[in-house]
Amino acid sequence: MRIAIVGAGPAGLYLSYLLKRRDRAADVRVFEQNPAGATFGFGVVFSDRALEFLREDDPETYAAITPAMESWSDITLDLEGKVVRIDGVGFSAVGRLELLRLLQARVEAVGVRVEFNHPVASLQALADADLLVGADGVNSLVRRSHAKELGASVALLTNKFAWYGTTRRFDTLTQTFRRNGDGAFNAHHYRYSPDMSTFIVETDAATWARAGFAAMNEQATTTYLERVFADVLAGEGLVSNKSVWRNFPKVANARWSAGNAVLLGDALHTAHFSIGSGTRLAMEDAIALARALQAHPTNALAAARAYEAARRPILDKLTAAADASAQWYERFAEHMTLPPLEFAMSYITRSGRVSLERLRAVSPRFVAAFEGRATRV
Repeated sequence: MRIAIVGAGPAGLYLSYLLKRRDRAADVRVFEQNPAGATFGFGVVFSDRALEFLREDDPETYAAITPAMESWSDITLDLEGKVVRIDGVGFSAVGRLELLRLLQARVEAVGVRVEFNHPVASLQALADADLLVGADGVNSLVRRSHAKELGASVALLTNKFAWYGTTRRFDTLTQTFRRNGDGAFNAHHYRYSPDMSTFIVETDAATWARAGFAAMNEQATTTYLERVFADVLAGEGLVSNKSVWRNFPKVANARWSAGNAVLLGDALHTAHFSIGSGTRLAMEDAIALARALQAHPTNALAAARAYEAARRPILDKLTAAADASAQWYERFAEHMTLPPLEFAMSYITRSGRVSLERLRAVSPRFVAAFEGRATRV
């Protein structure tokens, strides 16, 4: 079977690696419009034990990635200077460019042909492929080319966000909430290397308009946000890399394949950055599709259907949690009126997947503080 993969992000790279690892004679080609060392954004974050799915099936890749990661065991919430720490909710992070570099090395080790600087203008150029895999992200050409058959949709959330980095090192994943005369702002920030952190700023549409961001260039926007979060940055600045305001796109597809084309990763679905699962989900998609192809090595259509049948029930639950988290952030300014501990409980239970009983087991210090708050009033 001839397999063409459009996109050399984590989903496309990892799928190509899995296919070649199983069969070195497999005909797998990867096409990427950007150079090998080009990426946007800074670090990517994984929830605690998010890479455990690699440990048994792919210990070599697990061993390659985990030493490059920064890890911590708590979340810190900073509500206008009032700090609440939620213990036992661990995360890890790695630079996006470093993750791609590590995956590219794994791909090269098994002999995959990755064609960088190779934009695909039309799927006709790949007409000889038995299976065409769309791993080409939110703006997927593969999805757009089959939008009607897939029942594809892209809906934008109302909040604005901009993805920065900073040389300020943070001890934990921290959510910082601030107000000024224009309105409310939130920063998601965490270290992803010993000397760099991701710093994502989010605000609602009304605040964005009042602040006048529509008329600001990138430098003026950066300067404004450095003032909003001056106490958090502690003298360090924000580092920009295509750090323009965006609305988060909610990508969905009624069907996962059309003809000889199949989707995975952000081309198929998006998960709001507030749950730290986008890269994990993309790599798990790759595992599921690779298994389906192993079960149906000569029938691309059967493999695509088996992939969707096995993966969709799992993915639907995870994306529902991500959607619930996104909706909490769409109204985060309203939640900021809560007392700090109640705000923290609202935050940690926002996805609907974390109950008070579970928190008692994993975050005993936070729950003790939350349940004891009434006695201190």
